[in-house]
Amino acid sequence: MSYVNMLKVFVRVVDLGSMSAAARDQRVSPAVVSSRIAELEKHLGVRLFNRTTRKLAPTEHGTLFHKGAIKILEAIEEAEGAVVALSRNPRGSIFAAAPLGIGRRLIAPLIPLFKKDYPEVDVRLRLSDRTVDVLGEGLDLAFVLGTPADSELRMRAIHDCERVLCASPAYLEEHGFPECGADLVREHHHCLLLRFPGANEFHWTLGGPRGAKRYEVSGPFESDDGDVLTDWALAGAGIVNKPRFEVAEHLASGRLVEVCRETPPLPVRLACLYPHKRYEDPKIRIFADFVAERCRAALSRPLPDPAGA
Repeated sequence: MSYVNMLKVFVRVVDLGSMSAAARDQRVSPAVVSSRIAELEKHLGVRLFNRTTRKLAPTEHGTLFHKGAIKILEAIEEAEGAVVALSRNPRGSIFAAAPLGIGRRLIAPLIPLFKKDYPEVDVRLRLSDRTVDVLGEGLDLAFVLGTPADSELRMRAIHDCERVLCASPAYLEEHGFPECGADLVREHHHCLLLRFPGANEFHWTLGGPRGAKRYEVSGPFESDDGDVLTDWALAGAGIVNKPRFEVAEHLASGRLVEVCRETPPLPVRLACLYPHKRYEDPKIRIFADFVAERCRAALSRPLPDPAGA
């Protein structure tokens, strides 16, 4: 039994004047109540009750401790009530981060909707394709693509996003149409690379009939902004590796064409990372639930059919 519960038992014994009455009130046996009182007396090093066959009365120490215990229990009850109230009407600031593509297209549009439902909460959203340091940058949570290993953070999976390799018709007309990952390397295709300090995307892992395989791709164009890579692909500069939802509109219009269909990129997981204690904050939990539910719904909707499909 926790120390708080021991205090509750003690207070009820004093209030009701009987261990058996306190036992009925707390729905435990008289022996349990007696054991808890003895444990509390041992912890404090004083006797809390004068016991006779007819009467149970608090000692001077017991009377003094009873007053303090009531204050402690009232303070806990008040704190719990405040948390409940905050969870219904949260307030304060939330510092969040997200990748550029999914941040601009999915998460940023949700912020005004969240603010409308929870007007006392301000959301500070940072967008970047680099790997963020959640703890070092003082973030409450970060939405990420992929599953970075960090024992200091908790991860909540949201949705597995299909990825696609694609290029413009102009690029494919000039450089040829790669059917599989091996073609990317063998035919020296221009692969548009997402690179920044600490980035791991110096290769592409593609699927296939024999399982996943890693390809050491290369190209003359690289950026730390995923949307820049999409713009370059549209301009005919090379082949880009993107979550399908980010380029679905361009695939549907024919401005981009899917390649390497025999060996598509492995799906990437959209997840939410946060320090263990942050999720105990009601406003953080509510915001994460709000975003996760709507992102999952948006990513589960059918995408536009590619041109000519």
